[in-house]
Amino acid sequence: MTTITYEDFSRVDIRVGTIVDAAILEGARKPAIKLSIDFGPDIGIKKSSAQLTVHYTPEALVGRQVAAVVNFPPRQIGKFMSEVLTLGFPMADNSVVLVVPDKSVPNGGKLF
Repeated sequence: MTTITYEDFSRVDIRVGTIVDAAILEGARKPAIKLSIDFGPDIGIKKSSAQLTVHYTPEALVGRQVAAVVNFPPRQIGKFMSEVLTLGFPMADNSVVLVVPDKSVPNGGKLF
């Protein structure tokens, strides 16, 4: 494992946001959900595609807070432009479980 400095870590901008809309991403090669996430007034609402269909439904995701990298360049996922990387951990079967705060925090808060 390569070690990094705190300066390296601080360049990755990980923020918390609340999912305000979620729907199945039609036409994706791997089943995915498209998310609209509110990161507060400084960042606004950003879109993300996440392979969450094993453990989550779109309806159950709306209103949940999630962590995401907000300073990666946008990435084209089929016909959908993903603007942030929603973070999760893999389970033994490689399905994804979201990284979430255990208490409600203000949207846009930066991980440190």
